[in-house]
Amino acid sequence: MKTSKDRILTTHVGSLPRTQAVTDVVFAREAGEALDTAHAEAVIAGGIADVVRRQVGIGIDIVSDGELGKVSYATYIKDRLTGFGGESTREPAQDMLDFPGTLARREAAGTRSAVRPPRCIGEIRVKDLAPLQWDLATFRAAVDRTPPVEAFLSAASPGVIALFQPNDHYPSHEAYLEALAEAMRVEYEAIVAAGFLLQVDSPDLGMGRHTIFRHKTEAEYVRLASLHVEVLNHALRNIPAERVRMHVCWGNYEGPHHRDAPMEVVLPIALRARPQALLFEAANPRHAHEWTVFRDTRLPPDKILVPGVIDSTTNFIEHPLLVAERIGRFTDIVGQERVIAGTDCGFATFAGHGAVDGEVAFAKLGALVEGARIASRRLAA
Repeated sequence: MKTSKDRILTTHVGSLPRTQAVTDVVFAREAGEALDTAHAEAVIAGGIADVVRRQVGIGIDIVSDGELGKVSYATYIKDRLTGFGGESTREPAQDMLDFPGTLARREAAGTRSAVRPPRCIGEIRVKDLAPLQWDLATFRAAVDRTPPVEAFLSAASPGVIALFQPNDHYPSHEAYLEALAEAMRVEYEAIVAAGFLLQVDSPDLGMGRHTIFRHKTEAEYVRLASLHVEVLNHALRNIPAERVRMHVCWGNYEGPHHRDAPMEVVLPIALRARPQALLFEAANPRHAHEWTVFRDTRLPPDKILVPGVIDSTTNFIEHPLLVAERIGRFTDIVGQERVIAGTDCGFATFAGHGAVDGEVAFAKLGALVEGARIASRRLAA
């Protein structure tokens, strides 16, 4: 994993705005519509080539495929693993239930995703490697054409799969997680073998507290979240830690978030995870103050921090000076080489859904890059 030796490197969490053409193809696939396969693949491959080119052009150092070919970061697995079927309907998060007017406004505005996750109804195992191999080959072609400093691909953690896809088959949550981990291990190892960094998306560690673990005691939540980390570590056992980054968040939506588990509870759990780099929210109004938790925590000497210095749920374009200030808080704690500037979350977590206008999202990434330049100059002075 590249580190910020000479200047602060930049990255983001993974998902980026899709064009309407890409969105149409993704939803047609999701609906099982008959498609011209060659045309559909060409549309998505062209979108990935464009989004890589645009990231590199803006100045993002560590780029992704934008997750353009996936309908969402956690439900795409139903096309790659056996055992999923039907539909599930999750209750809104507890913070939204506490403020039903906010939830009603969100639903009236049509900002809730139309994606309906399936359920686990059978044995989990690898079903089809073709979608993964296509992702790897298409992304490789794009980064070879427009080389970045480094490139990563995202994959769902066992815990976040369990968060979105309820278990109707396995005798326990633990057994479900273990089956997911063993099946997903194939994808994790293939991404790294293809020469990319692996990003494991694990919002279950934070968001799980006010969703699937909302009725648990604090001690039970900590136990279950810790179990999620243990299972993830086992799935990553064959991959060097320096080739993996993990994203933790509290849900990529504009809402009250007053039920979010505090960072002082989440961080000790997350630090036990194998990945070397930790991506986390540090820009939005609910979590921006929690940089002090990192200051007051004895951090493992090899951990790389990737704080979100750009919010992913508002159309405000952060001022580069504010971005530089946020970066500085973390370089003061662990030094320049162990900080990479990132975003709170993705900009298009679900296809066809994003709180931030597509062009504004790229402008925000531009502010991220400029803020990192300012922070780098300050550190060099």
